[in-house]
Amino acid sequence: MATRWRRSLLWVAVVQFLTLCVAEHLVVEAYKKSYIVYLGSHAYGRDASAEEHARATQSHHHLLASILGGDDHHHHETARQSIFYSYTKSSINGFAAHLEESVAQQIAEHPEVVAVLESKMLKLHTTRSWDFMDLERDGHVLPGSIWNHARFGQDVIIASLDSGVWPESHSFQDDGGQVPARWKGSCQDTVKYGVACNRKLIGARFFNKDMLFSNPAVVNANWTRDTEGHGTHTLSTAAGGFVPRASLFGYATGTAKGGAPRARVAAYKVCWSGECAAADVLAGFESAIHDGADVISVSFGQDAPLADDVKSLFHEPAMLGSLHAAIHGVSVICSAGNSGPYDDTVVNAAPWVTTVAATTVDRDFPNVLTLGNSVRLRGTSLESTTLHSSMLYPMIDAARAARTTSNPYDAASCGLGTLDPAAIRGKIVVCRRGGGGGGDVSRVTKGMAVLEAGGAGMILANDRMDGDDIVADPHVLPATMITYSEAVSLYGYMESTSNPVANISPAKTEVGVKNSPSVAGFSSRGPSGTLPYVLKPDIAAPGVDILAAFTEYVGPTELASDKRRSEYAILSGTSMACPHVSGVIALLKAARPEWSPAAMRSAIMTTARTQDNTGAPMRDHDGKEANAFAYGAGNVHPNRAVDPGLVYDAGPDDYFTFLCAMGISAADMKRLSAGKFACPANSAKEAPAMEDLNYPSIVVPSLRGTQTVTRRLKNVGRPAKYLASWRAPVGITMEVKPRVLEFSKVGEEKEFKVTVTSQQDKLGMGYVFGRLVWTDGTHYVRSPVVVNALA
Repeated sequence: MATRWRRSLLWVAVVQFLTLCVAEHLVVEAYKKSYIVYLGSHAYGRDASAEEHARATQSHHHLLASILGGDDHHHHETARQSIFYSYTKSSINGFAAHLEESVAQQIAEHPEVVAVLESKMLKLHTTRSWDFMDLERDGHVLPGSIWNHARFGQDVIIASLDSGVWPESHSFQDDGGQVPARWKGSCQDTVKYGVACNRKLIGARFFNKDMLFSNPAVVNANWTRDTEGHGTHTLSTAAGGFVPRASLFGYATGTAKGGAPRARVAAYKVCWSGECAAADVLAGFESAIHDGADVISVSFGQDAPLADDVKSLFHEPAMLGSLHAAIHGVSVICSAGNSGPYDDTVVNAAPWVTTVAATTVDRDFPNVLTLGNSVRLRGTSLESTTLHSSMLYPMIDAARAARTTSNPYDAASCGLGTLDPAAIRGKIVVCRRGGGGGGDVSRVTKGMAVLEAGGAGMILANDRMDGDDIVADPHVLPATMITYSEAVSLYGYMESTSNPVANISPAKTEVGVKNSPSVAGFSSRGPSGTLPYVLKPDIAAPGVDILAAFTEYVGPTELASDKRRSEYAILSGTSMACPHVSGVIALLKAARPEWSPAAMRSAIMTTARTQDNTGAPMRDHDGKEANAFAYGAGNVHPNRAVDPGLVYDAGPDDYFTFLCAMGISAADMKRLSAGKFACPANSAKEAPAMEDLNYPSIVVPSLRGTQTVTRRLKNVGRPAKYLASWRAPVGITMEVKPRVLEFSKVGEEKEFKVTVTSQQDKLGMGYVFGRLVWTDGTHYVRSPVVVNALA
C-alpha cells in the first residue's frame, strides 16, 4: 500500500512538473535575472482592502513601465508580464520582476526606490529536549512548567517558512477547538495529494515563482507537501501535538511533542530541494504577516554574513521580511547557521530577530567499536542494521581502496563511485569525515558508497579540525562515527598489524549524559560581521539529534537509494534549534499576550543558563569553556522566562533609530516607515549610538579609552528594588549608574548607564566577556557584556 502511495505521488509530481513547464512559460531570455525592488512600507496595515492592494499593484506596474520607456499600454503590459510578485498584503511595499541588469540599475536610481536586490538562493540550516529543559519529567508536566502558564500555547499561531509539511503526520492531527477568528490564511493546494487544512494545521501555501525562473527542475509540483522532510521536522518541533511511542527505528522512543503542542500551525513552502529563492522568501513573509501569524520560524539563511553597512540589510529578504514582521508585532525566530566552529560566521543577525545557536541535550546514541587488540572505542550512530556480534571483520582504510579511476585522496572520503568493490567487499571501511577533491561528501552518502561497493560496515573518523564533534546519523549499514582522539588510536592499531579486524556493536539510546548541554561544533559563531554592535547569536537551544516528524516521501537519509521510511527522524542543525525557541516564544505569547516581541526575546535571554547539568560552565564542542559568541545569553530555560521580573523592551521606533545611526538616508527612512518616523537632521551626531539600542546584551566592538552605553529596563513583575552587580571583562574597568533601580508598578521603565574603560596594559586581547546582573533577591536579570578594546 505504501509503495503504491509513493508511486502515485511520484506520478502526480511528474505530471505537474510537465504542466508547470508549459503553464509558467519559462522560455525567458537568459540575460534576465530575478530582482526584488524594495520601496519601503505601505501606509496601510494588514487589514487593508482588496482595492488598496490593487492600487498598490498598479503603482508597481506604473513604476516599472516608466523605467522601461513610458506609461503607454505597451510598456505597462511589458511591466505587468515582468513582475511575478507584487508585495501588497502587509506593510512590505515592493515587487519582484524578471529584469535585465541595466534596467535593474536604472530602477535603483529612482527616487522612490530604497533598494534593488538580485534574488539569491538561501540555504536550509540543516522529545527529549523538552524534558531536558524542565517542561516535563518522565512524561509528567512539572508544577512550575511554562506549559501550565501558557495552556500549552493554545491558539497561538506559528508560521514556518521552510520546505512545506507532511500533513498525514500524527503531529498535525486535528485536536479540536476553533480556529482563531483573526486568522486569514488557508490551504491553497488544489492538486491531488495536496495539503488539506484541519484545526491544527490551519494554513498551507507555496511560493515558487522565483524558483521556477531560477531552477525549475527542483519544483516537483504546485503544492505545499514536504518532499524532503526539513519543514515537517522544524514545524513539529515548534508545535507538534503529543504523539506517544514515536521513534526512529526504535531509537529515542517516547512521546514526541513540540514546544507549544496546542498552538495552531501554518506551513509556507518557500524552499525547494534545500534552496530558498529570495523573492519567494519575501512573498512567504508577506503572506504569513497578512494571514495573522503570531510567530514566524525561519530555519534558513545566507551562506555567509552580509557586509557591515545599512544597505546590506536591505539586500537580504529574511531581514527585510522580519523587519516588517516586527513592525506588526510578529516575533521572528531564525537559525544562526551551520558554519561553526569558526568566528564571524553567524547569519540572520538583525536586531529585530531572535537568532538561535545549537547545543546538545543529555541524550546520546552510543555504540562500541571493538578492535582486534581488544581496545574498545566509543562512537555514535543510528544504523538500522547490525553486524554479527561474534565475528571480527577485516578493516581497510578507504584511501587504500580507491578505484583505478579515482585517486586515494577522494576515496579516503568515500565519495560515491570512488571505492573498489574487490578491495572492500565484506570489510569494515574507514572513511574520513569531510570531502575530497570533488567537494564535501555528506556523512550518510559515505555509508551508501560503502554499501553499494559491497562493504560490511563503515567507521567515520574525525580529523583534527573536527575534534570531538560527532553526530549520530541514520546510516544504511552498520556504522559508527568516532572522535579525532579515538581515530588516532584506530589508525595506530591499523598500522601495527597486517590484518586489522574489528566489530561495531548495535547503537543504543542513553539519557542522563553529563556535561550537557554543550555547544555544537557546526553552530555558527559571533561576532556578527554584519552588525558587530549587537551580540549574535542571542540564545542557544537543543539542535543535536532531535527527534521530530518527517516526510514519508523520502528515507531518513534523503538519498534516492534509501528505501526505508519513518514517520519520525533524528536531525541536527541550527535549523532544529530555531523551532525550539519558536515554540517557547509561542508559549510566552499565550502566557503574556501583552508583551512585545522584544520583551519576549529579553525574557528568554535574561533567564538563560550558562552552566551544564553538572554545574560547570557550558563547554564548547572541543571541551573548552564556551563564550557568548557561541551561545549568546546562554541555553534557553523556558520556565524562568515566563516571570523574568524585568525586560529590555524595544519597538519599531528603536529599530528605526538604530538604522538612522547606521546611516540610512532621511528619504529612505521616510519610505521605510511610511512617513511615520524621521531620522534626526544630523543622524551621525544626534542619533543615539548603535551600542545604545535597548538590547538585553551589551557589545562595545571598538572601545577606545572610555565609552558609556545606555539601557532601559521595564518592570513586568511586582513592585521591587533591584540591585546591580557585575563581573567586568578581563582588562576592562566597568561601572553601572545608578546601582539601584526601584519600580513601583508594572510597566514602569528606568534608565541606567554602563561605562567601560580599557586598561592600557591589557590592550590587544581581542573580545573579552563579562556579565551584568540585576536582582531583587527573587529574579536575576542577566546580560552578557562583550568588549573589544582597541586603545
